[in-house]
Amino acid sequence: MKLSLYSTLFATLTIHTIALATTTPPSPSKTQLKYFDIRGAAETCRVILALSGEPYEDTRYQIDPKAFKSQSFEDAKSSGELVANLNRAPVLVTSTGQVLGQSRAIERYLCKKFGFMGQSAEEEAMIDCIAEHCRDVKDAARYKGFSKFAKGTEEEKEVLRKEWFTSDLPTLLGKINDAVGAAGSTKGYSVGDAVSYADVVIWAMLRDCYEADVEDTNAASKDCDVLNAIADNVANHPKVKEWVENRPVTMF
Repeated sequence: MKLSLYSTLFATLTIHTIALATTTPPSPSKTQLKYFDIRGAAETCRVILALSGEPYEDTRYQIDPKAFKSQSFEDAKSSGELVANLNRAPVLVTSTGQVLGQSRAIERYLCKKFGFMGQSAEEEAMIDCIAEHCRDVKDAARYKGFSKFAKGTEEEKEVLRKEWFTSDLPTLLGKINDAVGAAGSTKGYSVGDAVSYADVVIWAMLRDCYEADVEDTNAASKDCDVLNAIADNVANHPKVKEWVENRPVTMF
């Protein structure tokens, strides 16, 4: 009787073991990036994903150009899919289903995942530092108050814009150029000898700015040999070139 019971248990365990060994685990879903149909706060994420070569879903909320509103975005808020970013965009849904908010947190997550944060804790900190320097530039431009969304007359904003591009921006870029150059990395790279998050951020700042600002940005950065070499290196990367040439044409 005992032998029969043991035999039954053994047979049952064997069947379950074979079933577990031969069952194919479910394939993870694609990473999904959700943002408006503009470059904006998600474009650096898109470039990082392009560099990685990993397929993903580029979900875009269409904007009504007249009302400057997006019904699909409002629907996404109502459904709860943007809660992780306080009902704002962008959000990233990872292949495991984890939802992430805050564009820079998403950028850093992707860069760590794909190996764009250096080879050591020190390199990662240097990359982070340079990225924050570039963030300071973007913040300073916004605080200057000459964007189309800023208050003030067009004449007042034009004066501020001229100050920014002829004085403020060249000074800031010169300081960053010196700081990055002092790191002693290989020419064309911010840190070490491989493309990093910092390189992508520098490229975005100098080469992927608004079309109306390209000429003035080039003039402001003309003496920044280190930064220009980095920006050109990213711009000439085959995967970045392919993305820029084929990405959707948007209002900005």
